[in-house]
Amino acid sequence: MSTKDYLEKDYYAVLGVPKTATADEIKKAYRKLARQYHPDANPGSSKASESTAKFKEVSEAYDILSDTKRRKEYDEARTLFGSGLGGYAGGAGAPRSGGFPFDLGDLFGGTGQQQSGTGERIGDIFGGLFNRGGTSRPGGTATRARRGQDIESEVSLSFSEAVEGTTVSLRLTSSSACTGCGGTGAKAGTTPRVCPTCEGTGAASRNLGNFAFSEPCRDCKGRGLLVDDPCPVCDGSGRGKSTRTIQARIPAGVGDNQRIKLKAKGAPGENGGPAGDLYVQIHVKPHAVFGRTGENLTVTVPVTFTEAALGAEIKVPILKGLPVTLRIPEGTPNGRTFRVRGRGVARKDGTKGDLLATIEVLVPQQLEDKARGALEEFRDATSGGDPRADLIEQARSE
Repeated sequence: MSTKDYLEKDYYAVLGVPKTATADEIKKAYRKLARQYHPDANPGSSKASESTAKFKEVSEAYDILSDTKRRKEYDEARTLFGSGLGGYAGGAGAPRSGGFPFDLGDLFGGTGQQQSGTGERIGDIFGGLFNRGGTSRPGGTATRARRGQDIESEVSLSFSEAVEGTTVSLRLTSSSACTGCGGTGAKAGTTPRVCPTCEGTGAASRNLGNFAFSEPCRDCKGRGLLVDDPCPVCDGSGRGKSTRTIQARIPAGVGDNQRIKLKAKGAPGENGGPAGDLYVQIHVKPHAVFGRTGENLTVTVPVTFTEAALGAEIKVPILKGLPVTLRIPEGTPNGRTFRVRGRGVARKDGTKGDLLATIEVLVPQQLEDKARGALEEFRDATSGGDPRADLIEQARSE
């Protein structure tokens, strides 16, 4: 299949589904058409060739649209070039007046830097569609490298661990080489054979002048090997489940329900492909004393009435280390907040937020006679006016 055919074919129309179709709708449409056009369901020389061609076309469409990544790239490619190739009549170096208004050689492996709307190099889009790249083999062929799966996990941290950062042990389950066959997919005592279609590369190449495209081999599904006697453990897939424990560093300053990405900590790749990523959902346990607002820690500090009225030096706790001394001036009202700089949450640049200390004036619940008498004397000495007079007056004037 040429690049021109690839872009001009409307796989959605082939399956009879809209572009917005879900994966289930695409599968349902494919199964219906596959049963209808399968060669076994259409015997006879007059219909066999037509049904076979239609069956291959339906299968081809399903191969693309059932794969989330390939479907996305297919949609991007068709959006990029419109509904077809128009008057294209050649490869790289074809006259620009008779086809594309640019040199296709720049897009596919050339030096040009044309980009798609997403900022990706256009050649990268087609590289994904036709599986360009891989580990080189003698003779110019390539082994298809596969990226490992991404893994999700979650961890519960104490308040202090989230603020300061910590290292945790995570037990992960992911896909890996089958222990029964060592990843070959073949039953013990047997070996897989090299796929004769792709000669073990896992890719079927298409050469168009200056262009070289490839797609996963349909006979071996991109593995490069065929298994005649499959392993009973993995049913011939060569993959199984493995459990491992890793040490993961959680950076300082993570918040509750935050999802962090640990690059290359996921499942290992195949055929030299990179490992997947690990995504960790963070759960932070509340603290008995401290709270958090962004990069700042918060704490409520109780003071006596006389400390608030006369002023005082008080001790304020911090998350790690000895308390700090805070000077509150006389006449400090209830609820006033003071800032202790550099005692908060670590930032990415290495600095820290602040500690916000809010004053809470304590009112005694019981008074001894001496204390009561002293307060009564204070009341008499400060009974010059009603503190609510202005409030009441404003309420009446509205």
